[in-house]
Amino acid sequence: LKNLPEDTRKEYLQTLLLLDEKKKDQAIRDDFLSFVKHMWPDFIEGEHHKIMADKFNRVARGELKRLIINMAPRHTKSEFASNFLPAWMIGNKPDLKIIQATNNAELAVRFGRKAKTLMEQEEFKNVFNTRLREDSKAAGKWETDQGGEYYAAGVGGSITGRGADLLIIDDPHSEQDAMNMASYDRVYEWYTSGPRQRLQPGGSIVIIMTRWAENDLTGKLLRQQGRDILADKWEVVEFPALMPDSDEPLWGEFWKKEDLLSVKGSLSLGKWEAQWQQNPTSELSAILKREWWKVWKHDYLPQLHHVIQSYDTAFMKKTSADYSAITTWGVFYPSQDEGANLMLLDAIKGRY
Repeated sequence: LKNLPEDTRKEYLQTLLLLDEKKKDQAIRDDFLSFVKHMWPDFIEGEHHKIMADKFNRVARGELKRLIINMAPRHTKSEFASNFLPAWMIGNKPDLKIIQATNNAELAVRFGRKAKTLMEQEEFKNVFNTRLREDSKAAGKWETDQGGEYYAAGVGGSITGRGADLLIIDDPHSEQDAMNMASYDRVYEWYTSGPRQRLQPGGSIVIIMTRWAENDLTGKLLRQQGRDILADKWEVVEFPALMPDSDEPLWGEFWKKEDLLSVKGSLSLGKWEAQWQQNPTSELSAILKREWWKVWKHDYLPQLHHVIQSYDTAFMKKTSADYSAITTWGVFYPSQDEGANLMLLDAIKGRY
């Protein structure tokens, strides 16, 4: 390089810089987390963001069609799924049709405005060729020059006549839903009557939400998946605020453990377990409480005094029938001073 003429050397270095910029731009287009860092320089990265980004990358490549992410409040749930994901997806596929829904229309429109604002920034335009139509002024309803569409709707709102290659549902339940059990049925009815039927062939669904109850939208979709072999098959990711194995924060770079414990101490056990730990229970008075369950950490079994089997059988073999379940339990005494403990030795389910 030193032996090259000065003009040639400058041209060579400029070419290297140009290639480096092209590689960087390609990485932003190919990798969701690289896009977030490019558009959000002050972003504080956590390990769960890498997992979410990997899932979104698979959605973009067409490898993952049904994704549910359950996570605690204030962990960049909406920033990732409702602000950055629509902009990145339509940036890569300018003709993509997106329907974005959340628990109320005002919030849905706000998400649309933020995604639209991202696409209007020079940092976005320097990487993607997608451009908004000049007459796309509405925050919750806009189009691209290449035929792409974005439409924001609140739960219960009409989306008749619209199709979606990508359906994003962000927190379909509100605080008011938690006080009205019938609202969970209404959300599910709206989902099955509206958004699910708007999906184009080969389209993808991303649901990202905080858990509220066993019969919230996540719970109902997973229950339907278990009942009917033809139902949508979901890949589910759960992010508790405090990790069960270590009791440390999921996002320690942002949340201090004492702050999370303060939240826990301010809520009922049911709200903490559901909304912050993604572990909803039907009732706090359940016979077997979740906090009673422990992991047996040894590679051997204790001395068992009894072995018990339980059977919960369905009445039909057809694919739409409920599963039959068989569990095997061992009864043991950890010490002479303690009462009997139960250990789950084996569990199977199937349609027999």
